[in-house]
Amino acid sequence: MRTSYHKEYSHNLHREMEYKIYGHAGKPMLVFPTSLGRFYQYEDSGMIQTLSEFIEAGKLQIWACDSIDEETFFSAHWNHEDKVQRHEQYDKYITQELIPGILHQSKWNNGGSDQRILISGCSMGAYYSASFFFRYPQYFDTLIALSGVYSTYYFFGDYMSDNVYLNSPLHYLPGLQDDYYLQQYRNSNIIICVGQGDYEDEMLHETRLLQELLQRKKIPARFDYWGHDVNHDWPWWNKQIHYYVSGCL
Repeated sequence: MRTSYHKEYSHNLHREMEYKIYGHAGKPMLVFPTSLGRFYQYEDSGMIQTLSEFIEAGKLQIWACDSIDEETFFSAHWNHEDKVQRHEQYDKYITQELIPGILHQSKWNNGGSDQRILISGCSMGAYYSASFFFRYPQYFDTLIALSGVYSTYYFFGDYMSDNVYLNSPLHYLPGLQDDYYLQQYRNSNIIICVGQGDYEDEMLHETRLLQELLQRKKIPARFDYWGHDVNHDWPWWNKQIHYYVSGCL
């Protein structure tokens, strides 16, 4: 399997950011780590090995990005608005620096054809993947979110500002009327999965809220609730990601 490590300076974050690429061609897939996780977590937790058959066959190419959670949602020192302001800088890093690079390289690796990205993550990574998918649907055609929350309540409680609102799909989607966004969602493959075992209670609650919301908006999506033995942990996420990716490629 071809792999490459990258460390690049982000002009939006004013710091170096790291990521890793797995594979040589195929569907581009952007994955986020869990809370306070790093770019190497996806590999260390077995997910790259789980998806290796698709990567080695040239069907899937994965970009595993870094987070800065200790400076944003999980900062122990900053107030809510400072946290979300820093996250907005991270947002610009992802959408103005990392994603254009993914699309450029992926087009080159796939014979010059334009690509759309499969975006995914587990736990905090599921929140990130869903938040970026709904906010910037022009870049994506597939979302696979595993065991996530889909609002900012988990991080900020009832605190709400313009920037917090823009990062809370369960808050802004109900009033969204823009046909461009709605059509992008309706033409995408949306997969939301959650277990019903240990440490999944909050994720179960917000997954059900998102399901009801998308149904009201007439946005097709697949919502799967795995069994009461399915815990909030990597062994189950490995099973889930293989199952869903195999159905998407």
